[in-house]
Amino acid sequence: MLDAEDVRRIALSLPDTTEKIAWSMPTFRVAGKMFATLPEDETSIAVRCPKVERDELVLAEPDKFWIADHEAGFAWVRVRLAALEDGTELRDILADSWRQAAPPRLLEAHPGLGLPVAD
Repeated sequence: MLDAEDVRRIALSLPDTTEKIAWSMPTFRVAGKMFATLPEDETSIAVRCPKVERDELVLAEPDKFWIADHEAGFAWVRVRLAALEDGTELRDILADSWRQAAPPRLLEAHPGLGLPVAD
């Protein structure tokens, strides 16, 4: 089962990522901009997610994704670590959130992590 150390290891492997304690919990930032947190008991993560996609995820997989009351107005979603299939799924979720927070210079410097290129 995935845990906080898996989150930390994967998040910190993403370019220009740092860890900082904020609101008494670990947060992960790219170029100073937060893209993931390890809230409360560290059995879940909160990540950036556009509201439309977030709502679709919560409806499709409510055992995996949910919206914390205090985050409902923001483009963030919670993810239960125990519900994830493996480290690859966790990496995909963290990388997607990283892309949303990363500045263009990092997206260009790391095309494998950057936004998809249109055909």
